[in-house]
Amino acid sequence: MEKRETFSSRLGFVLISAGCAIGLGNVWRFPYITGKYGGGAFVLLYLLFLVMLGLPVMVMELSVGRASQRSIALSFKKLEPQGSKWHWYSYVGFAGNYLLMMFYTVIAGWLLYYFVRMLQGGFAGLDAKGVAGQFSALMGKPVTMTLYMALVVCIGMGVCLQGLRNGVERVNKVMMVCLLALMVVLAVNSVMLEGAGEGLRFYLQPNFHNLAYDGEGNWVLGETVFAAMGQAFFTLSLGMGSIAIFGSYIGKEHRLTGEALRIGLLDTCVAFTAGLIIFPACSAFDVSTGEGPSLVFVTLPNIFNHMPLGRLWGGMFFLFLSFAALSTVIAVFENIISFTMDKWGFSRKKAVLVNFAGVLLLSMPCVLGFNLWSGFQVFGMDISGIEDFLVSQNILPLGSLLYVLFCTSKQGWGWEGFLAEANEGEGLRFPRGMRFYVRYILPLIILLIFVMGYWNQFAGK
Repeated sequence: MEKRETFSSRLGFVLISAGCAIGLGNVWRFPYITGKYGGGAFVLLYLLFLVMLGLPVMVMELSVGRASQRSIALSFKKLEPQGSKWHWYSYVGFAGNYLLMMFYTVIAGWLLYYFVRMLQGGFAGLDAKGVAGQFSALMGKPVTMTLYMALVVCIGMGVCLQGLRNGVERVNKVMMVCLLALMVVLAVNSVMLEGAGEGLRFYLQPNFHNLAYDGEGNWVLGETVFAAMGQAFFTLSLGMGSIAIFGSYIGKEHRLTGEALRIGLLDTCVAFTAGLIIFPACSAFDVSTGEGPSLVFVTLPNIFNHMPLGRLWGGMFFLFLSFAALSTVIAVFENIISFTMDKWGFSRKKAVLVNFAGVLLLSMPCVLGFNLWSGFQVFGMDISGIEDFLVSQNILPLGSLLYVLFCTSKQGWGWEGFLAEANEGEGLRFPRGMRFYVRYILPLIILLIFVMGYWNQFAGK
């Protein structure tokens, strides 16, 4: 077997791991649900749950990856007690990565399309309704959507073909730094817009009454708490081995709690900065923060229409927003490719070629689900909704639960094995005193998130 690749720097590991988590969930979903569930007070609740839920699971997933030095294909098999069956989950995790890419590559393609249209002046002079019409028109063009989806797959697989250091690490470093720099510039511009003050106050000034009651005075505290738990849990892309793979590429110089904290902070900073772009702009242009996808695909084009050099800034924003999506695509592709290499002994080139064809083919149902196959639905969900539901409400929570149980139970790797790996090196220790919480309380919270996901999807409607 070939020698295991490693990152060239600690910065590369942090940026790429954060890049796996950073995507539309930060730039669109975080501002959207923050606007829906109370603004600044919701942000505080989200941060609390991020520390309680997301970070412990991330430390565990990183530990499994670093201790095994393998992808999810073999990590459980290497660490589990002889004769146990934890490694069966590897196939589910692999399927989860594929399912995620089957709709995420399509969304990343939309962003590339918007980048091109913005530079061409395709949104110039349009109001929110006109921009929304442009988005609807895109959904009715399966050939255009296929071409942009294929471009995303080509870019992602092309980067992974160059290897960990020369491809994945080098490209993600540049994309992440450019994304962060441009988001800061856009946030400053958004804050300075006329009429931005109301949106800023809503976002930065906590009003705890908004956590318990919606705009019509209805009691929504339970729904709000669950939304904060869900966002904190899902934002880090845990449970599929996409974080563990990067743990397998690092040395043992640093303790993993500190590394997880750095990844979580960077992920949160991007989400917070996205809010500084969205909320002042929504206030300035009188756009509701609860309009879902329009926050990215309608609100932002309107912002750029009113900015000096808006076409240039808008094009650059959607380019670097594409970088955010591509950083996730590349990270998940690397996990898929590494699985194939570990499981079946493929060379990197062969693994890339096989998975290139697989992702390209399996992404087509999502493309067609917005137009030619739009009539196909299961329990009220279209094709992309089904794929998203399987990943977000099933594989992520159940996979995270499995990582927690594997790292804390005697039937798995066990608490002592996990703790020794997590605390090897220098830096912040994982507290031994958290054993009861992560062994008994955390699994119950994850199960609650899983059950509530089904309740909201079906019974709650």
